[in-house]
Amino acid sequence: MNLRSSCWRLVLIASLFVAFSATAPALAPPPAPASSATDPAPTATPSSHAASAAGNANSGLQIQGMPGANVPWSIVIMLTALTLIPSLLLCVTPFARLLIVFHFLRQALGLQTTPSNQTLIGLSLILTFFLMQPVGEQIYQNAVLPMQAGQMTATQAFDAGQVPLRKFMVHYVREKDVALFIDLAKEPRPASSDDLSMRVLLPAYILSELKAGFQIGTVLFLPFLIVDMVVASITTSVGMLQLPPVVISTPLKLLLFLMVDGWHLLIGSLMRSFN
Repeated sequence: MNLRSSCWRLVLIASLFVAFSATAPALAPPPAPASSATDPAPTATPSSHAASAAGNANSGLQIQGMPGANVPWSIVIMLTALTLIPSLLLCVTPFARLLIVFHFLRQALGLQTTPSNQTLIGLSLILTFFLMQPVGEQIYQNAVLPMQAGQMTATQAFDAGQVPLRKFMVHYVREKDVALFIDLAKEPRPASSDDLSMRVLLPAYILSELKAGFQIGTVLFLPFLIVDMVVASITTSVGMLQLPPVVISTPLKLLLFLMVDGWHLLIGSLMRSFN
């Protein structure tokens, strides 16, 4: 997808910038003025050695094999998180279901490039943000704010942030998919949904979302399929073999979709399916 390729390009550019800045030779200091013969030679004291060593230690982490290279760990962590954003977006949000439904709709209308992939991805992202905003607010209140105030560590904040997200995923996951991955993981049967591990819950949730998206897309496809069949039967019966049925059925399907206010009905039904 274009969104994923853009993310990978950004990660590649940032990685090249970090590597270049890490391996670039340090600017040589200006040469010191030549001392006269009468000037006393500077003597190195233990305190100066300790200060220089402390300065080198504070400047960054030294990597073996790269002399003089410092690793900005904040940039490394940011780039690592950036590479995981597309996968996390697909695994823990309704993004996959929404995008699948929109692609089914475009195929059912007989349109190849309208709406474009960028438009469908942007619409899916906006609707995903609309659905996940309450969950994100709970994560911010329960995990981010206490960690910033120093009331909990990063590990404790991570565990606290999982609770709202787990409740959201458990609400829409199918028991059949959960049982499948529990059996594959060789884990004991949990007493309740709160005992499910993220190792089982994440793949079960994405599998449930794929099935839900295909179910909605198939139901959405049927009315337009009937229009295609009727148009094909009429054109064949009257002997219009030279005229492709899709030339007539596509405007009829678009007219039908606009008459019933299809976007309003589709978006409303999708949003209500997450209540």
